[in-house]
Amino acid sequence: MTVLEVIQKSAEFLARKDVDSPRLQTELLLAHLLKLPRMKLYLNFDRTLSDTELDAVRELVKRRGQREPLQHIVGSTSFCGLEMAVNRNVLVPRPETELLAEAGWDFLNSRGSSRHEEAQTQPAKIDQSLLTSAATALDFGTGSGCIAIALAVKCPGARVVALDASADALAMARQNAGRNGVSERLEFFHGDGFAALPSGFRFDLLISNPPYIPSAEIATLQTEVRDFDPHGALDGGPDGLDFYRLLAGRAGEWLRPGGKIMLEFGDGQAAAIRKFFAAPGWSVEAVRADYTQRDRILIARWH
Repeated sequence: MTVLEVIQKSAEFLARKDVDSPRLQTELLLAHLLKLPRMKLYLNFDRTLSDTELDAVRELVKRRGQREPLQHIVGSTSFCGLEMAVNRNVLVPRPETELLAEAGWDFLNSRGSSRHEEAQTQPAKIDQSLLTSAATALDFGTGSGCIAIALAVKCPGARVVALDASADALAMARQNAGRNGVSERLEFFHGDGFAALPSGFRFDLLISNPPYIPSAEIATLQTEVRDFDPHGALDGGPDGLDFYRLLAGRAGEWLRPGGKIMLEFGDGQAAAIRKFFAAPGWSVEAVRADYTQRDRILIARWH
């Protein structure tokens, strides 16, 4: 059977299983198996696959037909141009989370630059280390580590802390940090929220994609999410807003003056989350939309 025949038959199979974009999914699986860039498949349509290759591609397509995420099957995904390993212990990063990470590194870089400029104008008697210390960020609920790692890569002078309640998720985050060459600039903490952090820590940025699915809605999610993503990273409590209440009430204690919090949230949650951050000490600076023009990211400043 040729490459083209495999693509056609496999795409028909996935279509019958209601898998989105069945031909694209097939091509990505076959490219992974053959260790070829996907576009090079088009130059190899007439290539005949060996029996071993046919058995292997059938198994991959079968798994995808059972709605196992493509990213789990191939073992990784791309996030902000960085390769991230993923498995059942972490959420597969979504494209809209890249917008959150980008907002984070833009702020961290500007924060670091302004602190350096401030240091140059201060009298010599001022303790310069207080002014020139690196910009700092906390990724609250780091999961695969994708946000924390993107910040570390894009902000070489920043200090980034990654926190998660799941030891299995942190193991994946550490693996991804090593894969992307930033292990030495990331600190990992395991525990339940802020209690896991040393009391003296203060951050310029707290960034998070927390669980925001209402508990009762998890059973209605797409199969790839419901059956393969860790429920602890999805379940935001009865109304999906438990973590936003926590962060609005506690995050200010961990931010430097002028620091910011940046949060991803779900459809229809913007108004409620805005109210949480109308509390004293906070100023909501922006609510940004995602690629589909849905409100997706809240940015608030701590005074």
